[in-house]
Formats: sequence, structure tokens, C-alpha cells
Amino acid sequence: MFGSAKQGANAYATVGVETGVVAASPHKLILMLFEGAMIAIGNAQQHMKAGEIEPKGHAISKAIMIIDNGLRASLNKKVGGDIAASLDSLYAYMSQQLLMANLKNDPDKLEEVRGLLHDLKLSWEAIGGAAAPAVPAAPAAQAYDPLAPIPSHLAKA
Repeated sequence: MFGSAKQGANAYATVGVETGVVAASPHKLILMLFEGAMIAIGNAQQHMKAGEIEPKGHAISKAIMIIDNGLRASLNKKVGGDIAASLDSLYAYMSQQLLMANLKNDPDKLEEVRGLLHDLKLSWEAIGGAAAPAVPAAPAAQAYDPLAPIPSHLAKA
């Protein structure tokens, strides 16, 4: 009648992720893509070890979609120059390795791509502090003195 606790937890997690995406900066969104791809690969590794073919394939497909439709699609090759072109090639390589890992049931290829994503994520985190715009400091709050005279804004005649 009311659904399972797992359904409720999943709905709550989905709302949390959606809220995080809406509130995230572009930099944070890329970090979330790295994390999502690494989680999908971790799930694929577990399914591969357990011999669960269908869930393994779904997890690998999810990782490929995140890489191709998230990370690769976010590259601005006109502005990014050689770095964007290199990342595009690296993302294409990762997707190919994931496909081969799925076809050949090769855990080493999964781990290779997970490691590459991890290294890129660390680099992205490192530039995050340097790329973040400086937030101006708030003016110092003045203590309220109830006995202090109130300045008059009335014009003197």
C-alpha cells in the first residue's frame, strides 16, 4: 500500500542528487560526472566478480554514457585548444576500454579506466580552488549600541 522502504530511500536519494545538480556550479557538475562514472565502474566490477552479466552490462553502459554524453559533451574544443582535444581523445579511449572490458569480461580494463577517471578528478579538484571566483568579504558587523544617538537624515532648515 505504501511502497517499500527501499523505494522511499531511492526517491529521497534522487531528490538529493537533482537538488545538488541544480545548485551546482559548472565545476562541481564535472566533479559529479567523474564521481558518477567511477561509481558505475565500481558497480560493474562487483557484478563482474559475481558473474552477473546483465547488471554488469548496465553499469558499464552507464559509465560510457556519463563519459560520452557528460564529460566529452562538455568539452569546448574551440576554446579549450590542445587540452580539450587531448581530453576528447582520452575520453574516447576510456569508452573503448569499457566496451572491451564488457565484451571480454576484463576487470583490468575497468580498473584502468577507473584509475584514469580518479586522476582526472583529482586534477579537476586541484584547479577548483584556483578557478573559483573570489568572494568579496562581508563588511564587518558593527555592534548594536542601544544608547548611541541615532543619526538624523532630516534636512536642516
